[in-house]
Amino acid sequence: MDFHRRLRSWRLGAAPLATVAALLVSTAAPGQAAEGSHRRIVSYTVRPGDTATGLAVRFHAWTDELIRLNHLGSAAMLYVGDRIRIPVVIERTRPTRHHAAHQTPHQTAHHPSPPSWRDPSRATIRRLIIDTARRHDVDPSLALAISWQEAGWQMHHTSSAGAIGAMQVMPDTGLWMSLYAGRRLDLRSTRDNITAGVLLIRVLRDMTHGQREQIAAYYQGVGSVQRGGLLAETRHYVANVKAIKRSLHHGWNPA
Repeated sequence: MDFHRRLRSWRLGAAPLATVAALLVSTAAPGQAAEGSHRRIVSYTVRPGDTATGLAVRFHAWTDELIRLNHLGSAAMLYVGDRIRIPVVIERTRPTRHHAAHQTPHQTAHHPSPPSWRDPSRATIRRLIIDTARRHDVDPSLALAISWQEAGWQMHHTSSAGAIGAMQVMPDTGLWMSLYAGRRLDLRSTRDNITAGVLLIRVLRDMTHGQREQIAAYYQGVGSVQRGGLLAETRHYVANVKAIKRSLHHGWNPA
């Protein structure tokens, strides 16, 4: 099937949806975190305003692991001055990208390629995301938060499943988003990669009910979310993206 026929068929409802890749992955049990290659335990003294989710985002950890490791309970209460242990993710893994027909995610290894002299800086990617989001009527802070969760505002990341770049877009999703862009998008191009991711965020906004479901659909796939609701790992992903978004609103700029 040629490019334009594939785009027409996807427009009629068979469109594959990209999911996102989390930078924070729950693969090791709390008791194993210090021993395995996936986690490095960092000691931390709780400060005013700290939350379990906020610390997980800041240190690249999973919220549920942090809670279990420190026996914080369902309320995840933190008290100023307490010493806690944070299981920092040091070997990143990524879920397989999910198309609309897929029901459940599973993890696959994420292999970042070494950056080259041509890789744009985080500041450049941040600026391009903001400009592209504004141009397509997408909340810039949401696009920035998803990209940071995806790849830390870097283009050289490619997952073992084939997701590419700062927005971690799958090739078939890039073809689908090309329909909305009105031209063929090259996911190895920083501008086109960001355009594909931003357009997907906009499309999902129109297909979901509220931002929580919109973010979840980017991770899990809109069909899966609509059929079965949010998976446990999707809920963690949504919480992390929202925490990043709040930090950005308060002036956080890691670029």
